[in-house]
Amino acid sequence: MSAPLDEVQLLAIHVEAALPPKLATNKHMFGGITFLVKGNMLCCASKKGLMVRVGAEAKALESPHAAPCLGAGRRMAGFIMIAPEGVRRDADLVRWLSMARAYVETLPPKLKTLRGSTPKQRQTAKRRTSTKRGKP
Repeated sequence: MSAPLDEVQLLAIHVEAALPPKLATNKHMFGGITFLVKGNMLCCASKKGLMVRVGAEAKALESPHAAPCLGAGRRMAGFIMIAPEGVRRDADLVRWLSMARAYVETLPPKLKTLRGSTPKQRQTAKRRTSTKRGKP
């Protein structure tokens, strides 16, 4: 017998059901389940609620249950946190996901990086690759 789903898993299931098939991938990040579109974070289901990426959409903060998203005590620009009460209804969840998609789908795809590497290591690896291909 499997363990009952916790609130994070339930929210993630609702998010996945509200998104078009194959639009997003998910992975465990930020203490929750994060959904990515072309490598860019769309949202994250967590115990605190749903973190959504809306860019500079200041009007979003005027909505009930919305608050600035804080990471390590500092405000995360472009992200807001929606309390669990703000995404319980399907219509509310779809509204937040649509707002996040409207922003995230304008971003260029993220390139896959060398896992666990620093930016300097990635730059060095990039130089080695281009030199092997005969580029200076």
